[in-house]
Amino acid sequence: MDLSKQLQSVRKRRGLTQRELAELSGVSLSLIRKLEQGERDDTRLETLRKLAKALQVSTADLITSVEPEELSSEDWVPLRDALFKKTRQTAEAPTVNGVRQALMASMPLFSNDRYSELARVLPPLLRDADALGIEGRGVRARLLHHVGWLLTQTRQFEAADAALRRALDESSDRLDAAAVVNTRCWLLMRQADVGGAVNLATRWADEIEPRISRATMAELSAWGWLLIRLSTAAVRNNAPGDAEDALRLARSSAVAMGAEYSPDGDFLRAFGPLTVAMKRAENAMVEDRPDQVITMAEKIPVRDLRPTSNNRNRHLLDVAKARVQLRQYAQAFDVLQGVRHSAPEWIVNQRYARDIMRAIVAKRRTLSPEMREFAGFVRLDF
Repeated sequence: MDLSKQLQSVRKRRGLTQRELAELSGVSLSLIRKLEQGERDDTRLETLRKLAKALQVSTADLITSVEPEELSSEDWVPLRDALFKKTRQTAEAPTVNGVRQALMASMPLFSNDRYSELARVLPPLLRDADALGIEGRGVRARLLHHVGWLLTQTRQFEAADAALRRALDESSDRLDAAAVVNTRCWLLMRQADVGGAVNLATRWADEIEPRISRATMAELSAWGWLLIRLSTAAVRNNAPGDAEDALRLARSSAVAMGAEYSPDGDFLRAFGPLTVAMKRAENAMVEDRPDQVITMAEKIPVRDLRPTSNNRNRHLLDVAKARVQLRQYAQAFDVLQGVRHSAPEWIVNQRYARDIMRAIVAKRRTLSPEMREFAGFVRLDF
């Protein structure tokens, strides 16, 4: 459903006239008419947020409503165009506060892996942020970081690299810059440049290493995450000793924090003892030690983590893979089903999940109806 039909539909369901919506939202009556008539489809996200607030729906719900699906490269073209500034600006002038509020409102879409909605919401938000000029540097850096993370997650690697480079250039705080570097290390690993990830993580971890007895939670989180990236890159680079040393230091940072740290509105910086434990299990899976993965997993209370946490879900896929290697196919499938239940749009975009399911299919003589349905859900051809 396009914006014009969706706006008109929601407004009518709320029992509002166009004039009443204009009065409630502060958006001009003429613009509302143009939007509903399909004469305008490039309005500011800040404006759409005002309309959504007046209509008592989320901005994403106003823009689109779709079922979970794996997005193709073409679905991300508008976001890539906005990232490389190939879209035209509108006559409406954005404000720093308006863009900041729109970004905050979009955070649940990131943390809940609502990729389809993000593909629609982010292009106008990026366009608005770029129109702010130097005064919008802080909010623009944060937006670009999250865009880079999203594009890395969805395998848009070239665009992710551009977004993260821009985010680093815009960052004016060393901890903000360290958070961007952390995501960039992840990007390098997804591109199979484990050596580059090791070097980058090492350099930045050394640079921002805090004095633990005086460090803030934010400092410990930034340092701990860089050590995690160093460890996961080192184990993939066949340097298990270096991986263990880095993980030991990351654990010391997490222990000093005492519990999982989850700053408001910035899930990318969440860190703590459970994060380290999950990454230790990931390293064991990389080293092909499935029995140790299961032993470690039994001590990690994933129920204490948000069901939509990417780290939690990635850990559960490691558990499912370990079950497959131990020939525990039913248990592996149960893990996959659990992840699907809590994060359907995340798992449908994960090649790792398809690979695990493919291994289950290959090892079983017959598939249950539930297994066949799941295979279809993750777009597995067999």
